Amino acid sequence: MKRVGCAACHAIPGIDWPQGRTGPSLKGFGASPMIGGRFPNRPEVLTVWLIDPPSLSPETGMPPSPITEAEARDVAAYLYTLDER
Repeated sequence: MKRVGCAACHAIPGIDWPQGRTGPSLKGFGASPMIGGRFPNRPEVLTVWLIDPPSLSPETGMPPSPITEAEARDVAAYLYTLDER
């Protein structure tokens, strides 16, 4: 997440700087029922979303990410730990 700059757009709990405001805060992500407000919050969907959001939602402002599928699964596992609202 640090290497690809997720915090440039998203506020991430435990990260003091930067605190991106373009995308939504990731606080409570694990408890959210939806990804991008449109897709079920399931690991297999999240993995695709993390790698190439426009493939699921062409109008999204979230760009494709230069991460591997294994890295996306690791990021997804971390995001699911952010379950407090």
